[in-house]
Amino acid sequence: MATHRNERVRELLKRVIGEAVRRELPVGEAGIITVNDVELSGDFRIAKVFISVLGNPKQQKTGLAMLKKSRHLIQSHVAKEVILKYIPRIMFIVDDSVERGNRILALIEDLERSTPES
Repeated sequence: MATHRNERVRELLKRVIGEAVRRELPVGEAGIITVNDVELSGDFRIAKVFISVLGNPKQQKTGLAMLKKSRHLIQSHVAKEVILKYIPRIMFIVDDSVERGNRILALIEDLERSTPES
């Protein structure tokens, strides 16, 4: 169970990391990168950042590579904006939950169209 402090720090990190990504990575090359969620370790030393990259497959691949390359720069932005005893080490993880949700909704719509109404 997440504590109130943990929730506040997660939301702050989510906002600051999203802003840093927006400033540092060009949309034309990297696609649109969104920060979906941040998961913190108990001691706040590791932050798993769940991201989505919207764009064509080339932009998605380039965006993820640019994120991994810019991790230290983004982490330094976080260090300047967020005051914590330890600045968490950022790990980017691709979150495909939006795509899975859209696929499930499409399947449900197909089932509704294919079943005859009684």
